[in-house]
Amino acid sequence: MENPERYLRFVREAERLKDTLRSAHTSQGRHESTAEHSWRLALLALALAGERPGLDSERVLGMCLIHDLGEAYEGDIPAVEQTDPAAKAATERSAVDRLTALLPEAAARRIRSLWEEYEECRTPEARWVKALDKAETILQHNQGANPEGFDYAFNLGYGAAWFGGDALLSELRRLLDEETARHIPPAR
Repeated sequence: MENPERYLRFVREAERLKDTLRSAHTSQGRHESTAEHSWRLALLALALAGERPGLDSERVLGMCLIHDLGEAYEGDIPAVEQTDPAAKAATERSAVDRLTALLPEAAARRIRSLWEEYEECRTPEARWVKALDKAETILQHNQGANPEGFDYAFNLGYGAAWFGGDALLSELRRLLDEETARHIPPAR
């Protein structure tokens, strides 16, 4: 085994994601961390694994765990505030490169490859994780104790394209949209 300390350095540095806050709120009203989001995304993917036996579960769970590594240094940019996708992608790639440089080369390549696969959505596994990532975010928005004026209507369009062409994802989306609609005050 190549220097085990390198693995510890990587995990120590990735701990930053525990303090990287997202715009979503927990059911207790505090901001959720990126690490909490990634954990619950992985839990959702694991719970649904039996529904998609043709997918490589190890890659799916790996992508769930590392898909937001790029937020370790510059933080999360809420979807409603994302105006420059190319700059966001470059910043996140730089962060992933910085983090994985702490690892032995084979481990670094494996994690960078998974992250790139997720970012490019070039495989069924990546597209599945992308849809579940959006689903978990919407679920948290609906479950959270959000501040006054929270824009639930944003959820209705958020990531909708990732749910098409798959009956299970379409049904999950329908349920989440119904839940979202219950949070939107009636028009006056």
